[in-house]
Amino acid sequence: MAKTNEPTIIKKYANRRLYNTGTSTYVTLEDLAVMVKGEEDFVVYDAKSGEDITRSVLTQIIFEQEGKGGQSLLPITFLRQLIRFYGDSLQGLVPSYLEFSISSLTREQEKLRTQMTEAFGSTALEAIEEQVKRNTEMFERAMKMFMPFGGGGSSASGNAGGAAAAPKSPPSSDLDEMKKQLAAMQKKIDSLGGGKA
Repeated sequence: MAKTNEPTIIKKYANRRLYNTGTSTYVTLEDLAVMVKGEEDFVVYDAKSGEDITRSVLTQIIFEQEGKGGQSLLPITFLRQLIRFYGDSLQGLVPSYLEFSISSLTREQEKLRTQMTEAFGSTALEAIEEQVKRNTEMFERAMKMFMPFGGGGSSASGNAGGAAAAPKSPPSSDLDEMKKQLAAMQKKIDSLGGGKA
């Protein structure tokens, strides 16, 4: 069967079964995970309502993968930080930042694999740390674009008092905390790399 640019349509029925219209077979979340890993694009629709439920199905796949012993990718600190962003003034910025970060990691993954194979130690850690540093710098630049007047607070509350130097809001303190954690990681990585260089 010739491969098309159109995503495969998966239908989810009330009994929670998933039907692949491309192969005319029922599939599992594990099958969909294999499709994702094979870079096969698909869209999942609720069979009754026709609603696009791709996001929730992909989230289910991640939940299942995280539940498997020894396969966790998402650190608890990251999950907590992610939850804090829901309802926050920066919520709209987070998806594009995460998408950019994971795209950068994907582009660099072959180089990272090679470096990890060659030097299972400080070189690989330095490469990962460099990627994190670049992503953080991009995130800070993006935040400055969205908040050009330097305040960490949201625009909704920034004009209420009329004062230019308002106290820092929770999003800024969350960012400060992330910066501190990155700085601590940098020191650890520098100390590991210092012995070999």
